[in-house]
Amino acid sequence: MNARLFRLMETHQRIDRALGDEMQRRRPDPLRTRQLKKLKLRVKDLMSRLQAHQATA
Repeated sequence: MNARLFRLMETHQRIDRALGDEMQRRRPDPLRTRQLKKLKLRVKDLMSRLQAHQATA
């Protein structure tokens, strides 16, 4: 695993924790929740592309 993939995985985990924390709030902020979900998906897509690129290289 290269350093960039590792950093992306760490970022994905941080976003997931932030999303979980937001959802545990009494009144989760729908805008923040949506932003975190989009960001988490973007990072996951980057990880997938990087892994696919490494598999072909």
